[in-house]
Amino acid sequence: MLPSPASTAPPANTAIRRLRGDRSPAEFAAAVRRAAREIGEQVSCDARYVGRLESGEIRCPNYAYERVFRHMFPGLTPADLGFAPRQAVRGRRTTAPPAAPLEPTYEESDVQRRAFMTGGPAAFATALLPQQRAAAPARAGAAEVAAVHDAVRQIRLHDDRHGGDGLYTQAAGALRGAYRLLDDTSHSAATGAGLASGAGELAISVGWLAHDSGRLPEARSHYAEALATARMAGDPALEVHAFCNTSFLARDAGRHREAVRAAQAAQVLARDLGSARLLSLLALREAGGLAGLGERRRCELALARAHTLFGHGAADADPGWMSFFGEAELAGLEAQAWSALGRPGRAAGAARHAVLLQDPHFVRNLALYQAELAINLHRAGSRAEAASVAGSARRLLPTLRSTRVHTMLTTL
Repeated sequence: MLPSPASTAPPANTAIRRLRGDRSPAEFAAAVRRAAREIGEQVSCDARYVGRLESGEIRCPNYAYERVFRHMFPGLTPADLGFAPRQAVRGRRTTAPPAAPLEPTYEESDVQRRAFMTGGPAAFATALLPQQRAAAPARAGAAEVAAVHDAVRQIRLHDDRHGGDGLYTQAAGALRGAYRLLDDTSHSAATGAGLASGAGELAISVGWLAHDSGRLPEARSHYAEALATARMAGDPALEVHAFCNTSFLARDAGRHREAVRAAQAAQVLARDLGSARLLSLLALREAGGLAGLGERRRCELALARAHTLFGHGAADADPGWMSFFGEAELAGLEAQAWSALGRPGRAAGAARHAVLLQDPHFVRNLALYQAELAINLHRAGSRAEAASVAGSARRLLPTLRSTRVHTMLTTL
């Protein structure tokens, strides 16, 4: 016997209805949007969304809404707000992206991701998930600081090789655990600084996973969280990193003026950090935004500045997170700028240089540069070569989980 519609309907969320109080759904929605602006979030809450919340149709809101509700109702957990644990709602993806050839390799890479995220320090941080109500240690010390920073390193290592898809949910859990350590434990000033630095870097890493896997609003939220952490902790190096990633995200989202402003703000802060390579990367971020605005001359000047700064060489002051930034990345970002300016010939030349220089072990970047090369060869009229390069990139996809690169190739 089939269940009746009433028996399969989700339970109403009486907690949210109680918190709305005497306000109409539209008034409550306005309060949600106002709270979002207070913490730098952007949500499109309206009366219909409130109705979906109260009916139980939305069993667990996305991360942006979760942050807003935490701001509106401090001290209340998602469970207190009537929401189900995120892992119980979303589950784990078990099928590959649309391209059929990818299916045989997905389970293998997914097993690798599970092993990566369930071992070592990442498991320690994930164990502190608020939804699980795990007890944080009463006092945090060097071991907890090391665990958070090791989680950052492990996430970056795996992302460098494969991309962000499939890793984001687990990494976001580690991030919540890190902030729980920072907020819910007693600790010395030095430990607090270490936790803040680690949590901020972890927020940026999780934001990048969101960016790479196509979750742009979530990425923006995580970067804003990292920026707020940096400012509260008085950590200019962390603030520069957050601005750098914010600029990159804004460019990809089509907010080119924001990309330029964020890159320029980062450059002001980075002048005292002693890293010419960092300033080179930030000049490239600015160039990407300027290219999107069609400001060719200013973009060319920023590119020239990036090359000059890069030529100063590496230094002890170069941040550890910039390990990805070598000659290949310099050429790849230059290719993207020329492409945005409508110069496919120059873009293809830079992209070809990036492909030749890239370490083949870093599959995501190699596929990205090949995709950029193929797209610009196609635009420049070299259709046969474009098809050949695109075929090479496609052969890398079975070991790659990056929505950004998949989208580029699909578009081509």
